[in-house]
Amino acid sequence: MNEATKGHEGPRRKTEREDLPFADEVYRIVGAAIEVHRELGHGFLEAVYQEALGLEMRAAGIPFREQVAIEVHYKGHVLNKGYVCDVLAFGEVIVEIKAIPHLSHLETAQLLNYLRATGKPIGLLLNFGSKGKLEWERMIGPACSS
Repeated sequence: MNEATKGHEGPRRKTEREDLPFADEVYRIVGAAIEVHRELGHGFLEAVYQEALGLEMRAAGIPFREQVAIEVHYKGHVLNKGYVCDVLAFGEVIVEIKAIPHLSHLETAQLLNYLRATGKPIGLLLNFGSKGKLEWERMIGPACSS
């Protein structure tokens, strides 16, 4: 770059990750989950992974709460029957933990319903039951996509 063009490189393009809502937060949560999966592998119950994930998230300075009761809204009403999410991170990211051989459309639909009913913007499905590597899906709720 010569002196004439110095500082005139044009706008920096955002990476795909930067364009996603809560990208850094999701990156940090998934990183903690990968560490848990690397250490424990597959074959434990969800509760074991949830406890280990809590330890990793705490060590990483990720704010979270476990087994959080969340209100479910229906046509302007708060239902008596709520939903208890496995982990609520950063106050906005619903984290659902599974320990099954493979994620299916059922788990995806469940999390999308949770996002729609709670108004939370982001959901993460973490499956520690798959062989090989952590299986995970990020979902954007209606609150974030509208």
